[in-house]
Amino acid sequence: MQTRVLIADDHPLFRAAMYQALTDIVGTDILQAASLDEAIEQLNAHQDIELVFLDLSMPGNDGMSGLLELRSKFPDVMTVIVTAHEDPELVQRALLLGASGFIPKSASVERIADAVETVLDGEQWLPEELSFENVTQDANLTALSQSLSTLTPHQLKVLQMIADGLLNKQIAFELNISESTVKQHVSAILKKMGVINRTKAGIAYKHAMAVKEESIV
Repeated sequence: MQTRVLIADDHPLFRAAMYQALTDIVGTDILQAASLDEAIEQLNAHQDIELVFLDLSMPGNDGMSGLLELRSKFPDVMTVIVTAHEDPELVQRALLLGASGFIPKSASVERIADAVETVLDGEQWLPEELSFENVTQDANLTALSQSLSTLTPHQLKVLQMIADGLLNKQIAFELNISESTVKQHVSAILKKMGVINRTKAGIAYKHAMAVKEESIV
C-alpha cells in the first residue's frame, strides 16, 4: 500500500530531487507545493496525506509559524522539517512544536529512506551527528510551545493577527466574524498562554516562532 506524501518547498530543483528520492520509498503518490498556502490547499483536497516534508523558508512560512499552523489544522498528519541548516536550537524548537523529524537537505537517498520509515513507524528521526549538548533548555519556551500547540486553528489565526498588530475590530473584519467572537478567542488565548494581555501574547508568539536567519536558508 502506497503512502501519500506532500513535498512543500519553493525550490523546483529540490522538489524534483526529493520526488526522485521518495519514489522508490513510498511509490509515486507524491504531491508538491511551492508555498504554505498551496500546502494547506493540498492537505484540504487530499485528506489521506500522511506525511509532509516542510521547508521553513518558503513563501507564507515565517520561521516556525508554518509548522505550528499545519500541526493545528492537521494534527493527524506527520510533519518533517527539511532545511539546509542543521542548527540544534532550531531542531529542538521544531520538535517542541510537534515536528516528527528533521532532515538536512544534504541527506542521501538512503538517509531519507531511513527517516521516512522511522517516522511512518511513529518515531522521531534526527541526524545521528546532531548534538544538543550546547543547547540550553529554556523552560519558558518549552511551556510556551506546549501552550501554543493547544490552540485551535481559529485561535491561532487570531493570535497571528494580534502579533501583526491588528485590533479586535480589524481581526473581526478580516475573519468575517463578530468582534465579540474575537474577544472570546483572545480571552481563551490569554488563558492558554498564561499571559495578562494581548500585547504580551503577541510578543510571546513572535519569540516562539523566530529563528535565526542563517538557520532557514
